[in-house]
Amino acid sequence: MAAAGLTSGAFYNHFTSKTELFSELLKREVDHSFTMFADEVSGESVDDWIERQLKRYLNWKHVQSPESGCVVPSLGAEIARADKTTKKIFEDAAKRIHDVWAAQVGDEAAWAVISQLVGTVLLARAMASDKTSKEVLNAGKEFLEKALMHKDSEGQK
Repeated sequence: MAAAGLTSGAFYNHFTSKTELFSELLKREVDHSFTMFADEVSGESVDDWIERQLKRYLNWKHVQSPESGCVVPSLGAEIARADKTTKKIFEDAAKRIHDVWAAQVGDEAAWAVISQLVGTVLLARAMASDKTSKEVLNAGKEFLEKALMHKDSEGQK
């Protein structure tokens, strides 16, 4: 706030409540997350698209940089406790991401993929050691690759 030349009073007076502040923050962040992690297929195979999406979301930099990554692993518990208006903002964004994935893997699988992606990053961030964190990250990525992509038993396309 100081860098923006605002006092905390001026900042909080801009919003009618903490709920409004959180809702506005969430709107901005879920739009950011959508543009980062749910782009559409562009002339590539479905397997190549899936592989690209998994690499973009399930990577060490994303685990180590919650401030610049997807908002859901960091704020999921707060979203779950939020009012209906705030939850609706989140739900609308989640459905947009779901629609992109569903076009590639089907409706039911899309929700499972989104849950696995978010859960993997959340658990990886929660681990005390880098070693365990990386094990969680790699396990989540490998599981999704095997479940979604057309690979043989050695992991080759």
